[in-house]
Amino acid sequence: MVVYKRKKVNRYRGHSNHGGGARKKRRGAGSRGGRGMAGTGKRAGQKKAGMPLVLGKHGFRPLRTVSVERIISVGYFTSEKVNRLLSEGKAVKEGQFVSLDLGKLGYTKLLGTGKTTQKLKITVASCSKSAVEKIKAAGGDVVAENPAA
Repeated sequence: MVVYKRKKVNRYRGHSNHGGGARKKRRGAGSRGGRGMAGTGKRAGQKKAGMPLVLGKHGFRPLRTVSVERIISVGYFTSEKVNRLLSEGKAVKEGQFVSLDLGKLGYTKLLGTGKTTQKLKITVASCSKSAVEKIKAAGGDVVAENPAA
């Protein structure tokens, strides 16, 4: 025979804890300021285990202080790409050289990954040593404000 048994929690009505046991039981994460490391910011001087002593030392920097470099490699300048740049008017043929201003194309740095056989005369803000060597080996020249940066 099945006997209906009332839940014990129903009998706690009127008691100050309502069957929740000790004072802070059954409270969510709100009583401790969030779960995990949440709520451990710069307040009240409380210390939690494992917290760094200085808050706010590391993190994101505003975009106005970050200089964004747009990088391109020597391997980009294949014969097809150079011909396309010439046809679009972004490069100029000067004798046997193809002259490129990477600043006008939106690039700030030239790196030496890859190889090229084109005779290029490149103007750029900064470049690596290997990029200069590879362009000169192909018979070209690099004009840079900050060479080998």
